[in-house]
Amino acid sequence: MSNAVIHSTDFASEWQRWHDHHEQVRSDRHGFLAVTGLHFLTDQPQRFERAPGQWWADDRGIHVRLDDGEALTKDGERLEGTVDFGVIPERAGVTVGFGDGVIEIAKRGGEDIIRPRHPDHEILTAYQGTPAFAPDPSWVVEGRYTAYDEPVPTTVGAAVDGLQHVYDAPGEIHFTKDGQDLTLVAFPGHGDDLLVLLRDATSGVSTYAANRALSVPAPDAEGRVTLDFNRAINLPCAYTPYATCPLPPSRNRLPIAVEAGEKTPA
Repeated sequence: MSNAVIHSTDFASEWQRWHDHHEQVRSDRHGFLAVTGLHFLTDQPQRFERAPGQWWADDRGIHVRLDDGEALTKDGERLEGTVDFGVIPERAGVTVGFGDGVIEIAKRGGEDIIRPRHPDHEILTAYQGTPAFAPDPSWVVEGRYTAYDEPVPTTVGAAVDGLQHVYDAPGEIHFTKDGQDLTLVAFPGHGDDLLVLLRDATSGVSTYAANRALSVPAPDAEGRVTLDFNRAINLPCAYTPYATCPLPPSRNRLPIAVEAGEKTPA
């Protein structure tokens, strides 16, 4: 067997391990496939389906009033009566448990929300996996990251009508593919990594129409980055109507067909 074949086999095996782990995380009993509702809070206490308590939000944060016999748990502590969660930062969240479910308490697009999650939800129990393009080393592309002088506030739409997200874009990534010079605006990712939201010529054809996401490892000292489009993933909005996922900025609509990464879920 040649070195090239061995390399190709190793590449496919490593991608398969990554994909299997990603599927395992996605199908967690309390993952986003288990979300049973998306509820926007107001200053009036409200009850929501499959969630204990009456919930509301004001300038002091998010609150819940639990009736006798109702309780939540947080980090092993039992919560009863009226519970104040304080102001939740944008794109942050708190998770509390009850019975076999949990409730995500969060802020998205400036709105305070809760999302109950139950392991018996039909989206989760019916899930059979996400198809993907066969891993292809030609879709591992070298690029160059250019940081802006200052992060640029960038407003993008959301999977939910009327909601917007604002990201402080730190810079952009330039790369060449199929003879075309292309650019992607980057958002902050985990740690020093970057996050790219994109659409391309496969969007709405073989891949999810609204968006896909790609994590890009942190640039090296010379600004070099590696974009492995084989690891382009679907965001939660590809699976559930209860997601608030951001849409790509207009500059991230690539004119090429990125036939790599995850396809439209069944």
